[in-house]
Amino acid sequence: MTSRERFLAALNCQPLDRPPIWVMRQAGRYLPEYRALKEKHSFLELAQTPELALEVTLQPLRRFDLDAAILFSDILVIPEALGQGYHFRTQGGIGMDYRLDSKDQIDALDPTAIEEKLSYVSDALKLIDGELAGSKALLGFGGSPWTLATYMVEGGSSKNFERVKGLFYSDRLAFNALMEKLVAALIDYFRMQKSAGVDAIQIFDSWGGILAGEDYQEASLQWIQQIIDAVRDEVSIIIYAKGTSPHFARQAATRPKAISVDWTIPIEEAAQQIPADVAIQGNLDPVLLDTTPDIVRQGATRILDAMSNRPGHIFNLGHGIHPTARIENMETLVETVTTYSQ
Repeated sequence: MTSRERFLAALNCQPLDRPPIWVMRQAGRYLPEYRALKEKHSFLELAQTPELALEVTLQPLRRFDLDAAILFSDILVIPEALGQGYHFRTQGGIGMDYRLDSKDQIDALDPTAIEEKLSYVSDALKLIDGELAGSKALLGFGGSPWTLATYMVEGGSSKNFERVKGLFYSDRLAFNALMEKLVAALIDYFRMQKSAGVDAIQIFDSWGGILAGEDYQEASLQWIQQIIDAVRDEVSIIIYAKGTSPHFARQAATRPKAISVDWTIPIEEAAQQIPADVAIQGNLDPVLLDTTPDIVRQGATRILDAMSNRPGHIFNLGHGIHPTARIENMETLVETVTTYSQ
């Protein structure tokens, strides 16, 4: 069984001898080869140059026996394609070139011609797909409409999200107009990714957990539902929403192929809330990769044991890998998963 076949079998909740493994944000600053590239190129150059995106995507696969590759890109390519560019602040965090302050600015956003505007993403995926030649699964991704809106309305990274929450509460007409444009753009974007060779797409609702519980459905999940409904017959969707464990049943009702679980809930408890025909991804605390190989092995084995009788488990971290992760710990993680037996 190839790595790609293993990943697709898990995504379809078929029994396997061990789960497939990939890691969110699996390329990055913990790799010396990535740091060497970053000395020569900015993040935007890496993401927007197909040959460089190919190189960064493949770097972790050259080191580790992972079952899937994930495109090196950024969720904020969608706001950029709509007309609101982004950059990285010198003091840290993300900055948008301007923030959305009015309904007129929202109306000016242009969600058309996504495939043309983001052709560099499609070109990178085609290069990656050619290099993998069916040996590994290929994953694309995008931000959820709500998570993208937080950056667009706040003007970048935020601590308290007052502006975007205020828009949701006080001007639902403008909020819905923004969501509708993001949904339209993301549907086209995900279809483009599928045409370029991806096997599945992960929707990152990284800021879903900052919403009041009673608002999660209206502010975020209903818009994710519209995307899944539009592309369900074309490409498999994985939902990842940080800090939303009370909403697993609601997320499962959108009928994704898989739900990715953060590290704040025991994965066996998540499995009790998620239907057996929806795969589960997760959920090692990324901080463990900053510790020791023994601690990593113990943490990974606990998750593997907890999910050993549940078909449809894809091993992953509960969030993206940290720049401080130690390579020997990543090696231990992959070895623990790929050699696991019940």
